[in-house]
Amino acid sequence: MINDSLGIRKSQDSVWLQGYIDSPEKQQQLYKKTLKIVIISQSFGGAGLAAGITVGALLAQDMLGTESAAGIPNALLTLGSAGAALLIGRLSQRFGRRLGLASGFLTGGLGAIGVIIAASLTSIVLLFVSLLLYGAGTASNLQARYAGTDLATTKQRATAVSMAMVSTTLGAVSGPNLVGVMGGFANTIGVPALAGPFILAAFAFILAGLVLLILLRPDPLVVSTAIASGQVKVGMLQDERNIEGNKSNKRGVMTGATVMVLTQFVMSSIMTMTPVHMGHHGHSLREVGLVIGYHIGAMYLPSPLTGLLVDKVGRKAIAVAGGIILGASGILAIFTQSNSMTLLISALVLLGLGWNFGLISGTALIVDAAHPSVRAKTQGSVDVWLALSGAAGGGLSGIIVSIYSYEILSLIGAALALLLILVVVWSRKD
Repeated sequence: MINDSLGIRKSQDSVWLQGYIDSPEKQQQLYKKTLKIVIISQSFGGAGLAAGITVGALLAQDMLGTESAAGIPNALLTLGSAGAALLIGRLSQRFGRRLGLASGFLTGGLGAIGVIIAASLTSIVLLFVSLLLYGAGTASNLQARYAGTDLATTKQRATAVSMAMVSTTLGAVSGPNLVGVMGGFANTIGVPALAGPFILAAFAFILAGLVLLILLRPDPLVVSTAIASGQVKVGMLQDERNIEGNKSNKRGVMTGATVMVLTQFVMSSIMTMTPVHMGHHGHSLREVGLVIGYHIGAMYLPSPLTGLLVDKVGRKAIAVAGGIILGASGILAIFTQSNSMTLLISALVLLGLGWNFGLISGTALIVDAAHPSVRAKTQGSVDVWLALSGAAGGGLSGIIVSIYSYEILSLIGAALALLLILVVVWSRKD
C-alpha cells in the first residue's frame, strides 16, 4: 500500500516536471516568478544581515572590555555561516532551494534573539553561541543569489545574481541607519542599546524565511535539475563546460572561488575594524551607521549594472576590475587617520563596490562551471570557503589593528587585491 502510494506520487511529480522540461515558456515564467520571490525575501534578509555588521564589533568590545576582541563577532557569525552554507547546500541539493534557504533564515532569526538575551544577561557564552546561529541567516542571504540562476540562460546568469543582490539593498542600507532608533527602542524595553539592531534582525530573518517557505513553489532547483536530466537523455546538452569532471569545469570553479574568497577577506577585514577605528577618532554611533550604510549600499546597489557588465563584457574582466577597486579602497583607507567623514565614506564605498564586482563575477563563473545535478552542493561548498575567509578576515583584523594599526590592515588589503588580479590573469592561460 505504501509502495503504491509512493509510486503514484512519483508519477505525479514526473508529470508536472515534464511540463517544464517540454516548455521553454514555462521555464521563463518560473524564472521570473522565482526572481520576484527572492527579491521579496532578500529585502527582509538584508536588514537582518546589517545588524551584525554594524554593531557586532562594538557589542563585543563593550561586553569583553578589550579592543582586540572586536573582530570576534564577525569571525563567529562567518564561522556559523560556513557551517550553515555547507548544510544549506546539501539540503538544497536534496530537497530544493525552498527548504534549504528557509531553514537558514529561520535559524538566523533564532540566533538574533539569542544575541538580545545574551546582551541583557551579559552572557559571553550565549553571545558566542547565538552569533554562530546568526551566521546561518547570513549564509542564506548569500546563497539566495543562486536561486535566481537555476533557470537562467547563460546570458542571464550574472543579471539574475545581480537582481537577487540589489534587492538586499533596501534592508541592508536602512538597517544601519536605524541603529540609533533601534538602540533607543531597546533602552525603553530594558535591553542594551547595542543589542537593539538585533531586534530588527530577528524579525527580518524570520520573515525572509517564511516568504521562501510559503511562496517558493515550484522549486527552481528541482525543475532545473529535471530539465538538465531530460536534455542529457535526448542528447541535447551541448555545453561541455557543464560536464562534471571536465578540466575547464574544475578551473572555472577554482577561479570563481578564489575571486570570491579573496574579495570577501579584504572586505570583511577592513569593514569589521572601521567602526572601531571611527570610535578612536570620536565619531558617534550615528556616524558609524552612516558610513556602514554607504558601504552596504555600494555592496548591493550597483548590482544590476554589474550583472549586465559581467554578462556582456565577461566574468574575468569584471573580476580584474573588482581587484583594482579593492586595491584603491585599501590605499585610500590608509589615509583615513583624520576625522574626515568624506575619506571614510569614499574608502568604504570603494570597498563595497569592489566586493560587488568580485562576488557577482565569481558567482557567475561557478554557475557556468557546475552541472545542475551537483550545482547546489558545489555552491554550498564554495560558500563555506567564502564564509571562512570572512571569519579569518574579521578575526585577524582586530589582532592586526591592536598590534599594528588600521593603516597596516588597509595596506594588507590592497596587497591581497593585487593577488586577486594575478590569479585571474593566470586562469586565462591555457
